Amino acid sequence: MIRVSRVGLVHGAFLLFAVALVGRAAWVQVGQADRWRARATTQQMVEREIPAARGAILDAAGTVLVESRSLVRLDIAPTEVKQPRELAAALRRVGVTNEFVQRSIDRKRKWVELPGRFLSTDVDDILKMRGVHPRPVLERVPPSTDGLRRLLGTVDRDGKAVGGVEVALDGVLRGVPGRTRLAKTGRLGVLTSPEEGYVPPSPGRTAVLTLHQGLQDIAERALTDAIQTLDARGGDIVVLDPHTGEIRALASRRARADASGATALTEPYEPGSTLKPFIAAALIEKERVELDETVNTYDGTYKLHGRVIHDIHKAKQMSFAEVIRYSSNIGIVQFAERLTPGEQYEALRDAGFGMTTGAPYPSESNGRLRPPSTWSKQSPASLSMGYELAVTPLQLALAYGAIANGGELLEPTLVKELRDADGDVSWKAKRRVVRRIMSEKTAKTMRGLLREVVTDGTATSADLASYQLAGKSGTARRMRDDGKGYEDGSYTASFVGLFPAEDPQLVILVKLDAPSGAYYGGKIAAPVTKAVLEAAIAARDAALDPSKLAGPPVRVAANDTAAAALREETTRAVAAAEEKARDAEQPGAPFVVELGVDTPVVKRVVSARPVPSVRGLTTRNAVRELHRAGFRVSIVRGDHAETLPAAGTVMPAGTTIRLVAQR
Repeated sequence: MIRVSRVGLVHGAFLLFAVALVGRAAWVQVGQADRWRARATTQQMVEREIPAARGAILDAAGTVLVESRSLVRLDIAPTEVKQPRELAAALRRVGVTNEFVQRSIDRKRKWVELPGRFLSTDVDDILKMRGVHPRPVLERVPPSTDGLRRLLGTVDRDGKAVGGVEVALDGVLRGVPGRTRLAKTGRLGVLTSPEEGYVPPSPGRTAVLTLHQGLQDIAERALTDAIQTLDARGGDIVVLDPHTGEIRALASRRARADASGATALTEPYEPGSTLKPFIAAALIEKERVELDETVNTYDGTYKLHGRVIHDIHKAKQMSFAEVIRYSSNIGIVQFAERLTPGEQYEALRDAGFGMTTGAPYPSESNGRLRPPSTWSKQSPASLSMGYELAVTPLQLALAYGAIANGGELLEPTLVKELRDADGDVSWKAKRRVVRRIMSEKTAKTMRGLLREVVTDGTATSADLASYQLAGKSGTARRMRDDGKGYEDGSYTASFVGLFPAEDPQLVILVKLDAPSGAYYGGKIAAPVTKAVLEAAIAARDAALDPSKLAGPPVRVAANDTAAAALREETTRAVAAAEEKARDAEQPGAPFVVELGVDTPVVKRVVSARPVPSVRGLTTRNAVRELHRAGFRVSIVRGDHAETLPAAGTVMPAGTTIRLVAQR
């Protein structure tokens, strides 16, 4: 039997411990190498995300509406600060409150996150100090007007899109964040490690909208003034190009705080008499009526299926043209009986009612248009007068666009193009025809009928002294909020205009909700359209081509040969003036035609006016004053508000004035 001494046992135990220790060390260094290497990396390195610059949003002329700028947030490690007095003074200079200044130099604290964001140039001296740790962030600079802010939306503190165009285009605007690794170095804090995985951020693309900032501001101002003057609950203005479907301005305002920034797309309403032209167009297209054909209008009172229908303009009888001109409910109801329910439904459906327009905007409404199987005996009459259906202002404006462009219903365009970070166009909008809803001949006939509405009918308040305007007014009772019946004494007043009447460049829809006092669309909505057009013409906004605007109409009787000769003479003179304008490379320059005994004389008018003073005004009010004076505006940033050229300088109308707004 082998006897083991105590010393041998101790030596054996030490040997086993050494073998286990070596084995464990080998396992850790070989078998678990990746695990411990990763843990070491996490302890020695810190990964930080580099925010990507969100793409800018521009208007159709290239003016910046929304952009992002690089800022920094400051974190302070008080134990690392070597110059507390200098740091405290520098922080106070950039507006840091005394509370956080004291925290930043309190050596009992390990870390202080300062509130606010700073331009790197403003805190350049602070960034050079020990103990200051900057964090790059991006700030979204919002548009200058409340209306545009609601329409375009915003981003929250974390850079997430909130509402409007920001949400609709978030996928192309937000970009891709980058990342970098920082090495921990003990006393020195952290240092950038260029050898580790640095991935640069990819900035978002720039979105160019079809909106025109000048026209948008004009529409917002006109809508605000109308709502305040009439004590209305809200309203909408839509301005679009009927030949391309491009939305030039979109102004919406509601008294409710929870309202969308573009209720013109999200809140449908019963359009009233503004729907009558589409019933009329269907009758003309199907050759069911003649313009001079008359019906009995019963002196303004007519009973149908137990329901009494009234006309504001009372007459014993009216022709089809007069029914549109004076917006006769009795007349349109009788003419609409020549359409079957299926034909009437098809005409309204083809005009785009009851379906989304396809605009790139969140929460667009379909509106409401019920199929004939659900109609009552009174439904055809109600629909012909603009009731028992609901449309959004954008749907109605696009439908009028078909009358303006020769019969084609277009898909609306809000985004004109997308540009990469290097400025190259990566996507461009194309004109898209949804369907043809009437022939060119019918569309031209309808424009003639709508022109008479403005010159001699229900919307003479919209008549312009210098240019022809066509359009249709509407006044409709408002539904209760619970959808059960109509609200007593509450109406929607609206007007849709085509400008100019002969070859429209713009469709302008104005809708006012529950105005106090007068409520007829032709009396209160039509003048708002006139105000928008007058301001747009004066400002010579890029949304209008002044060279294509015809002069005032010369009205003559059919048998008045002397007046006809005068009209022909005037036409020749205007043509000569336009030719001279082209030769002088001044298309659209104003002129006066003087008719002499022998030959008309054309004289050029120098349309110049002094630049108004805007000193002391807010940026928004300054832009308004310059637009009102007939100038276009380009906003730049500076130390104090002024204009370039200076106030009092005489400049031609339509000149772009640089407005220096305070930073």
